Amino acid sequence: MRNEIKARRAELRWSQAELGKALGVSRQTVIALENDKYDPSLPLAFRISALFGAPIEEIFQPEDPEGAGGVEDGADEGS
Repeated sequence: MRNEIKARRAELRWSQAELGKALGVSRQTVIALENDKYDPSLPLAFRISALFGAPIEEIFQPEDPEGAGGVEDGADEGS
């Protein structure tokens, strides 16, 4: 999952440690999130969303937007 955490953190001119403290996670967790090495839990995603004042969908995007359709992806295959 891709995310906009690094860009949004930069807009606030916060360090990774400051963001981690605001979210209640370690600086290492922030680094992993920014480098797309870790997908946050749902509660953490909601905290990130609230902190940045943006919907979750604006902060997090699926790796493959084309394949993000779920059930709809296979709907036409049987036709």
